[in-house]
Amino acid sequence: MKALLVVAHGSRRMASNDEVIKLCERLQEEKGEEEFDVVMAGFLELAQPSIPEGIDECVRLGAEEVVVLPYFLSAGRHVSEDIPAEVEKARAANPHVSIQLAPYLGSAPGVSRLLVELAEGGERNGHSTE
Repeated sequence: MKALLVVAHGSRRMASNDEVIKLCERLQEEKGEEEFDVVMAGFLELAQPSIPEGIDECVRLGAEEVVVLPYFLSAGRHVSEDIPAEVEKARAANPHVSIQLAPYLGSAPGVSRLLVELAEGGERNGHSTE
């Protein structure tokens, strides 16, 4: 069984955390079980589940492989240090599970095209991009 843990920063504003959870639900619905049997959210701080709790839940559900995807736009300290440190701890605690760290969202080749599409869509829908 393969799981995807989408890791966001976390916010004191619950609606922001809920957006990430809903994104994970959409990913699960759209992809079904083609790629991942389980898709869930985890948070670096300020929200639950934490990264270790999210990984533990994936393992509890039967995941033999967990892919941790940082839902961040740039490679700041959280992406370059904090999340990898949490993944290393999880690997040590779960030696029987393959825990992989995927590249962060902002590094994906399609992000630049998506930004242009969003900007163009904003103009078409009567929203100013200025």
